[in-house]
Amino acid sequence: MALEHAILVSLLEKPGSGYELARRFDRSIGYFWAATHQQIYRILKRMENDGWVEPREVAQQSRPDKKEYSVAAPGRAALAQWLHEPIEPESVRHELAVKIRGAAFDDPAALLHEVERHRRAHADRLAHYRAGELRDFTGPDAPAPDVGRELQHVVLRGGIAYEQMTLAWLDDVIATLHRLGAEKR
Repeated sequence: MALEHAILVSLLEKPGSGYELARRFDRSIGYFWAATHQQIYRILKRMENDGWVEPREVAQQSRPDKKEYSVAAPGRAALAQWLHEPIEPESVRHELAVKIRGAAFDDPAALLHEVERHRRAHADRLAHYRAGELRDFTGPDAPAPDVGRELQHVVLRGGIAYEQMTLAWLDDVIATLHRLGAEKR
């Protein structure tokens, strides 16, 4: 997937400025498609030059005017074409898994703190996902579902399932490292 497609999806969900897009990537889209703010602005400018997005000047009080982008017909056509193209299942590059295997040639217990740090990060992300799910999809104040919201929710549920699986695996790694450390003594 190209960053352009992620930007088109985000703008179709809600038009916004480059800054607003960058914040959306920081808060949600970035969990499955990362991009720096500079990349977003650079691609957005190219998409504007290619006619995929249209800017609209929005006046702001006590701040400079901003450009709010929306998707133009050529951008919708490019997204539709991409949506119909097959994609290959992604392969996983997992540096921690390589380190765990490599620990067989060092002291496996030395890796324990790093694995525990990863576990905390994934537990924090899972808590963040669950809070977002409650706020945006399942809680009493959540907006009524529609097609777009249903599809956003199914992606979020995938993120939740991934984090749950990762936590279960990291718990297994931690238990294994503890066991190996005890056997070594």
